[in-house]
Amino acid sequence: MKNIAIIGSGSWGVALAIHLSRLGNNIKIWSYNKEECDLINNQRHCKFLPNVELPENITCFTDYEPVIKDADFILHVTPSKATRDTVKQYKKYVEPNKQPIIICSKGFEKATSYTLDEVILDEIPDAKVAALSGPSHAEEVSISIPTLLVVASEHEDVLNQVQEVFACNKMRVYTSKDIKGVELGGALKNIIAFCAGVAAGIKLGDNTFAALITRGLGEISRLGVKLGGDIQTFYGLSGLGDLIVTCLSEHSRNRRAGKLIGEGKTLEETRKIVGMTIESVDNIEVAHNLAKTYNVEMPILETVYKVLYEKLNPKEAIEILMTRELKAEI
Repeated sequence: MKNIAIIGSGSWGVALAIHLSRLGNNIKIWSYNKEECDLINNQRHCKFLPNVELPENITCFTDYEPVIKDADFILHVTPSKATRDTVKQYKKYVEPNKQPIIICSKGFEKATSYTLDEVILDEIPDAKVAALSGPSHAEEVSISIPTLLVVASEHEDVLNQVQEVFACNKMRVYTSKDIKGVELGGALKNIIAFCAGVAAGIKLGDNTFAALITRGLGEISRLGVKLGGDIQTFYGLSGLGDLIVTCLSEHSRNRRAGKLIGEGKTLEETRKIVGMTIESVDNIEVAHNLAKTYNVEMPILETVYKVLYEKLNPKEAIEILMTRELKAEI
């Protein structure tokens, strides 16, 4: 049995809390929202997972200290854009050599283009950091649908600890030393999932989705390798696996957001309808700038950037992609 701190009370943070609590661990969640905190403690529910009752060994707080004190490890599950500000607030309570920080969010920091492990290490240089990723919707993990994940870290003891604590007959966890590749796969696949949603919104077919996933993975891996990831990682759970589930599932808020844009909604309307963080939208500009900086050809990313920021019509975006110069497949 472990004492586990979870920073963030969104759907994924609560889903992980439910999974780990069912395995007998004691879970403390930090929430910035008192209403969400009270709902978890008093009614045993999360507004993002309304059909699941939370086990009694989950408690929620709006203060960091009681959550982090005596925790064996910390799961960081806030939106990417809130990562640095949140870490700044709780880092004084962390014992870096005793309390590994496991990143369970996916994305970049816009101001620096850092991956989230870099953000945490920038704030807590001696922290032991890992990243947990893979094809995993909160809605399914919360009801124990069989799920496979990968945890990546440079620290062997952290890999072993996370693998042992999370694994059961409903969840299988693999390990990796390629934290950069795992983080990049998780961040970049959201953008392709947004594009898949746009394609759904303008009512394209299975042929288009298959092409988008395949060519999208090519773009992810090209940029990912330039940024320090291992090519094989992008064909694993945190790359191809997560890309498939996020592009094709109605659970995906990134796909849903893209679909709304494809149907003609504005970005402001889309954010309001989805009602939760849309990591793809927050990270398209970062990925676009990285592609330019590292001179990586990413035509899908380039066109979706124009859809969001230059008011390119989604149907015209498809036309641009389909009429590019003919070339060999690489």
